[in-house]
Amino acid sequence: MRIFVLGTRGIPEIQGGVETHCENLYPILTKMGCEVTIIRRKPYINSQNRVSEYKNIQLVDLYAPHLKSFEAIVHSLLGIFFAWRNKPDILHIHAIGPALVAPLARLLGLKVVLTHHGSDYQRQKWGFFAKTILKLGERFGAKFANQIIVISNEIRKLLENKYQRFDTNLIFNGIIPPQKSENTDFLDFLNLKPQKYIISVGRFVQEKGFDYLIDAFSILKTEYKLVLVGDADHETVYSQQLKEKAQKNNVILTGFIRSEKLNQIYSNAKLFILPSFHEGLPIALLEAMSYNLDVLVSDIPANLEVNLEKNDYFETGNVENLSQNIERKLKNVKIRNFDNVIKEKYNWENIARQTLEVYQKILNK
Repeated sequence: MRIFVLGTRGIPEIQGGVETHCENLYPILTKMGCEVTIIRRKPYINSQNRVSEYKNIQLVDLYAPHLKSFEAIVHSLLGIFFAWRNKPDILHIHAIGPALVAPLARLLGLKVVLTHHGSDYQRQKWGFFAKTILKLGERFGAKFANQIIVISNEIRKLLENKYQRFDTNLIFNGIIPPQKSENTDFLDFLNLKPQKYIISVGRFVQEKGFDYLIDAFSILKTEYKLVLVGDADHETVYSQQLKEKAQKNNVILTGFIRSEKLNQIYSNAKLFILPSFHEGLPIALLEAMSYNLDVLVSDIPANLEVNLEKNDYFETGNVENLSQNIERKLKNVKIRNFDNVIKEKYNWENIARQTLEVYQKILNK
């Protein structure tokens, strides 16, 4: 079975939830007998990831303008014609922005699977025009995709209510249980001590809520440090102001990191915080749970669906409430064990098998 993948910036070592999803999913599918080609966006290719193959996945790099409002759609159009010329069995589109080209893909005879990772038009970084295009992409994807995968019940209900699409396939994001790092050289470089810092992980965009997390943390009088892991894909006024605010409040910025450096940060943290206003199903939270970290997350629907304990949630956007909950958590950090939840609900092997079943549904028809 030949699978072409469109809608991701690319793999490996490229920042983003969809990118992490693809980097974990498709190597397993290749072991299950699929021939996978991922179509990457050239602006994200550098000396570290300039390869033509990764874990038996073929990588093809196509032009994309490095402009946040046009990058996905231009690249997706080029990707559709590339796929049409090569005639895969399945074209798997990730995210609703690239789904704007789903009607064209069907017109060209391609069989389309869409994974809806979340209603991106709710993200604060987009203006009116971009939000309109994203909504149209969601509509086109809901109407023209042969099969749709959703990563949460919230998204499933949305597609049922808005588009009467009642045949979606609920397949959660996953996580690979880590082998915790025993090294501390990256912590030493950042002047951090094990168990003496709090972390939050994500892109530097408004909906992640890092600005009010800094405000909440600055109220506290504590020996702990706050560490923000991530960066902006496209430098904006918000991301620049966030970095300035972080520096003024002695918040440590690691930049975008993966592999051993990220492992060290997770392995030695005291508490993980996710202050987002919007998520699909947050991989960063699943990562923190895989390290059995104590967690504190906003009470948005996507986080509530993970079904944590009541005192793991705080009121979204409320600086004072977040500050009080951080203080409460730090006074009584719990030893957590999410191993069974990760194994049963967020296991990549199971996710890959479920995805393959979706592909087979189309081919059997």
